[in-house]
Amino acid sequence: MTDTPSKPAPAKKAASKPTPLLVLDVVGLTPRLLDHMPHLKRLARSGSHASLGTVLPAVTCAAQSTFLTGTMPSEHGIVGNGWYFRELGDVLLWRQHNGLVAGDKLWDAARRAHPGYTVANICWWYAMGADTDITVTPRPVYYADGRKEPDCYTRPPALHDELTEKFGTFPLFHFWGPGADLASSQWIIDATRHVMSTRHPDLTLCYLPHLDYDLQRFGPDDPRSHRAAAELDTALAPLLDDARAEGRTVVALSEYGITRVERAVDINRALRRAGLLEVHTQDGMEYLDPMASRAFAVADHQIAHIYVRKPEDMDATRAALADLPGIDQLLDDDGKKAHHLDHPRSGELVAVAEPDAWFTYYYWLDDDRAPDFAQLVEIHRKPGYDPVELFMDPHDPYVKVKAAGALARKKLGMRYRMAVVPLDPSPIRGSHGRLPADTDSDDGPVLISSTPHAFPGRVAATAVKSLLLELAGLG
Repeated sequence: MTDTPSKPAPAKKAASKPTPLLVLDVVGLTPRLLDHMPHLKRLARSGSHASLGTVLPAVTCAAQSTFLTGTMPSEHGIVGNGWYFRELGDVLLWRQHNGLVAGDKLWDAARRAHPGYTVANICWWYAMGADTDITVTPRPVYYADGRKEPDCYTRPPALHDELTEKFGTFPLFHFWGPGADLASSQWIIDATRHVMSTRHPDLTLCYLPHLDYDLQRFGPDDPRSHRAAAELDTALAPLLDDARAEGRTVVALSEYGITRVERAVDINRALRRAGLLEVHTQDGMEYLDPMASRAFAVADHQIAHIYVRKPEDMDATRAALADLPGIDQLLDDDGKKAHHLDHPRSGELVAVAEPDAWFTYYYWLDDDRAPDFAQLVEIHRKPGYDPVELFMDPHDPYVKVKAAGALARKKLGMRYRMAVVPLDPSPIRGSHGRLPADTDSDDGPVLISSTPHAFPGRVAATAVKSLLLELAGLG
């Protein structure tokens, strides 16, 4: 006899109009950073605040999916910001289709309780294809001649030109890369204010990435990171005022806290030296060959999924990594199950970095053989996450000249290569992905609500969905 998958129990229909919500995902927000953010700190003091649990891996796509489904990665299937798609033989990060996320979403539950419940998603991940009423998400234009230009995707489609005319083109090169700064979060804030004032959705989800940048560049304890927190808080003030004027309940949360790191761990180079990782060569450049490799890793901040092609290679893979400095844990099937990462998309092993370390995706042994995308901001071609994209190469005296030349070609409508990213990972000073050592740490994620006494104590990541339904009056 087989078990029948259980269906979500129908929620009771709400008798009155739900309380409108504004949910701010303030990336990297921690209790310690609130000291530099007076508007959010005031919201926390007048309302409620608590430490917030996260998931392993503590990265954007996995954490957001848990918040919105109330389930762990073992159920919703988002085991990182990307993974090895075995059926395609390719590593893919930062996909955008909501169909990748399994489970009952927050808006599904809300609509069972209140038919007609409306939702706006402003830049939370996996926005495309989601059953939301309004969608705004970064989406470049990929021209036929190979040029990539900033833009966004919206639903309804007419919203695209409306936002672009009012606020300019979505500032993609300020959303990630060496130029990442407040401009992208400011655009998202402006778009959120516009959507709330013109569409009045019951639920507005707003993603604010600004703290992700300088905290990774310089570390969470650097004055430049504190200044970034103050900048974001100032930019947020008009949005908080709008929410208050509309009678919206505000919830601010974070997916993870960024902690200081000092070491990069070249996990794929260790696997290659052990004869487990294979590359193929084109035009003098080496490319990862995941289909031929006996073992390779998809690096994702402080977590790495290690894909081992055959069971008989497990012992060799463990041996290759056993003495690699910077690895804290190597999770096998039992370890993955204990951390709710036992999903078919996960690697056969999952490496967790030590607190002051993080994983590079680098697999080449000679920088002269690195693929040309290694020095580009190229999040979809690199077989792993690369935070070094936040920097221009400090060792190249002509890097700014090269960047200026590339921009000139771009403005003329010509193809260009912005090859400015260093191949040296040492500048990175902040990372995330591990579970916090202390569940109530000042450096862990935080949850804030404008509603007093909204939660009695620490809140689990899986409880966010039900908590939001309660705050909306739909619980």
